[in-house]
Amino acid sequence: MNDIRRTILWVVFGFSLVMLWDQWQIHNGKRPTFFPSTAPVSVNTATPEKRESTSATPSPVTNEVQMNLPNDNATSSASSDMVEVQTDVLKLRFDSLGASLTRVELLKHQDVHHPGSNVVLMDNSKERVYLAQTGLIGSPAGANWPTHKSPMRLVSSPKFKDGEDQLALRFESEMVGGVKLIKTYNLRKNSYVLTVQHDIINQSGQSISPQMYVQLVRDGNKPEGESSFYSTFTGPAVYTAAKKYQKIEFADIEKNKADFEKKSDIGYVAMVQHYFAAAWLIPDTQARDLYARKIDNNLYAVGMVVPLPALDNASQQSQQVQLFVGPQEEKVLENLYPGLELVKDYGWLTILAKPLYWLLDKLFGLIGNWGWSIVALVVLLKLAFYWLNAQAYRSMGKMKAINPKIMEMRERLKDNPQQMQMEMMKIYREEKVNPLGGCLPIAVQIPFFIALYWVLLSSVEMRNAPWVGWIKDLAAPDPWFVLPLLMTGTSLLQTWLNPTPPDPVQAKMMWIMPLAFSVMFFFFPSGLVLYWLSNNILSIAQQWMINKQLGVLKN
Repeated sequence: MNDIRRTILWVVFGFSLVMLWDQWQIHNGKRPTFFPSTAPVSVNTATPEKRESTSATPSPVTNEVQMNLPNDNATSSASSDMVEVQTDVLKLRFDSLGASLTRVELLKHQDVHHPGSNVVLMDNSKERVYLAQTGLIGSPAGANWPTHKSPMRLVSSPKFKDGEDQLALRFESEMVGGVKLIKTYNLRKNSYVLTVQHDIINQSGQSISPQMYVQLVRDGNKPEGESSFYSTFTGPAVYTAAKKYQKIEFADIEKNKADFEKKSDIGYVAMVQHYFAAAWLIPDTQARDLYARKIDNNLYAVGMVVPLPALDNASQQSQQVQLFVGPQEEKVLENLYPGLELVKDYGWLTILAKPLYWLLDKLFGLIGNWGWSIVALVVLLKLAFYWLNAQAYRSMGKMKAINPKIMEMRERLKDNPQQMQMEMMKIYREEKVNPLGGCLPIAVQIPFFIALYWVLLSSVEMRNAPWVGWIKDLAAPDPWFVLPLLMTGTSLLQTWLNPTPPDPVQAKMMWIMPLAFSVMFFFFPSGLVLYWLSNNILSIAQQWMINKQLGVLKN
């Protein structure tokens, strides 16, 4: 039995070393050794103007549908004007070239990496590119219709009127191929949703069958300040009726190996990063083609193409879509579109993570502080598993009590391994001790605590949320390292309370492992460290009480 436990410990310790080395490589700007990154890590230094001047052609979108999307790299001679609009939660910048959304500043979310500044989610600068674009395709051969490359002019006021909480920002194109596009962004105060109406006017002299596309364009770089000690997904995602939520890696787009459902009657496309997302939402029951493509060096797009009804000459029609751009607040996303909350990615433990977040949110409603809500949730979990933990700690206490007898027997029979194993099993039977009794009850709880880990790591509510004193942001590392040091101390105390393995090498491993794991906690968000520390303290209290009842503390 000790051989099995020794093997498990070596596997865990070895895997931990592999993870630490791999993250150290990333931290020092090198390529990962064991877990290659799926996203390109090159820094985008090309300006938008240089990017437009290239003559490269975008890669095909799908094999099933040739959607004839506009060439993003084609040079445009038209001048562009910037239009800025501000609500109480968003500061937006639109480019008159295509009436595209080119910058989004989130006024309620501070940038932890640039104190005094807000989070800039979308941008079109030398350092980063992240845009929202729409347009029309499907024109006859040799003709063009308005796209995100077509000049448009603002024909409305960019400011809210006094006393009003809605604003219609209206852009009009010239006649292009006999077709005019009027794009109206409807903004509301205290909302991260833009309703975008497309009015299509046909003066081409014939009936047309237009298709509208919506897309999000982004560079393939990770967000600034991404931790080297834990990883979150950055990239495109699509949601469809059949396959539900599907993440798409930039590297798969690069290799033309992106695997996702490309046709659906419902669903959305999104660009996802830690805490924030942007998503295009189209009314259900409308058929749509979904695509992900590479536009240029380190630039990628995800989008949808929607066939519109045939439009007679001298007539017009409208198509309305929604653009969400903001924080991944689960309740807001759930109410906006079914399945949109999945951009807040809990991984394979979503079935456990969602009810845990619900409970955490309810506790916050009662307590009013996210830090104390985390502590309260850990207390509730420990109460729920109290008897299961008691069984595990009682088993470990008994193992600690018979440890001297095991050590004496191992020394006496060290030259006879077979006899040693038989004698050890005899002692276990006589003392009514199950060597695995301390492991199995704890193993049952592991999925719940991993799910809670992902809840705390993914919840944007932790950003800029204070706890006590020096902890001003539960999403940032402890600035004074108080929580990580306490975490290290409680981990070592737990090791002391556990039975000492008879094997000297295994015994040393039991002390090395808490120290090795504690290194990562110095770089983890303080909310995560608070969760682990609270769990450790409650576990120590229960284990101490049971060991005292069994009279093994002196051992």
